[in-house]
Amino acid sequence: MGKIQGIGVDVVDVQRMRDVLENQGKVFLDKVYSDMEVTYCKTRKKPYIHFAARFAAKEAVAKAMRTGWSGAFHWRDIEVVNDQSGAPHILLSREVAKALEQCTVHLSLSHTDTTVVAFVVLESKK
Repeated sequence: MGKIQGIGVDVVDVQRMRDVLENQGKVFLDKVYSDMEVTYCKTRKKPYIHFAARFAAKEAVAKAMRTGWSGAFHWRDIEVVNDQSGAPHILLSREVAKALEQCTVHLSLSHTDTTVVAFVVLESKK
């Protein structure tokens, strides 16, 4: 088992996410989410909860990396996908994948109709 390299948590208000999406629309979606994430969220009964959850997960990764929104962090380099059972997982690409190549990323998401929380643990692979 590896050593913990970082932890991050983020909480997002679902109504605030809805407001951002309604006001900024495609510009925000293109900046933050992959095409697959947008398609997934838009097919859900309550899409704003799913957009909020993915945003919170990306923020939690940034906090665990200790870079904030600078350095190797790029929103679209972090993608939240669900496995067949529905459990969420993080897929990394480009700069974030390089920065975290020695880590396993663990993700937990939870939500109500109004609030989403994401918790991330970065664990070294060695």
